[in-house]
Amino acid sequence: MLFLTDPIDEYAIQQLKEFDDKKLVCATKEGLDLELTEEEKKTKEEEKASFEGLCKKVKEILGDKVEKVVVSDRVVDSPCVLVTGEHGWSANMERIMRAQALRDSSMTSFMVSKKTLEINPRHSIIVELRKKFESDANDKTVKDLCWLLFESSLLTSGFSLDQPTVFAGRIHKLIKLGLSIYDDDEGSSGDSSAAIAKEDDLPPLEDEGTVMEEVD
Repeated sequence: MLFLTDPIDEYAIQQLKEFDDKKLVCATKEGLDLELTEEEKKTKEEEKASFEGLCKKVKEILGDKVEKVVVSDRVVDSPCVLVTGEHGWSANMERIMRAQALRDSSMTSFMVSKKTLEINPRHSIIVELRKKFESDANDKTVKDLCWLLFESSLLTSGFSLDQPTVFAGRIHKLIKLGLSIYDDDEGSSGDSSAAIAKEDDLPPLEDEGTVMEEVD
């Protein structure tokens, strides 16, 4: 395993396809073959069939933010991860190119990563999310949670948030709900509202109060 973090690595690795008769494969791109055993492949197919409905629902919620949503066999600890197309830019390369002062916008739009969201079928969050979806396909909290998982995966996978204030707004609302703080209870807060963006300016979570209340 090679851990490549320097900007020059992204350019060098595009030309260095093999080393010591071994093909170099990017672990953050789709198409990663972990050489599963027959038993592991069978288990993966069962998981794929079991979570097919959830994958379709998440794709429907996220729309064109992701190219597809699939069951992952590479994720261990995280509930989900974002990977890029095999022939597109990696998350690190995309960040480098976005920082170029004289970048070619047409090339950026062509090479920008087509993201695939891979969900971990063995993670408790994904398991409970599937149960919530199966019990009520129109549950609004599923949409809220999907967006939070997607935006947090952007950060952990090395991408940048297009609207960090929107993500922060979602987190702040969950913190409020976890602390049993509701808008009606806030009363007078002095000038604190001037120091932060008004919540009305942020896309709100769809069914305020339901996420943390159901956890309680």
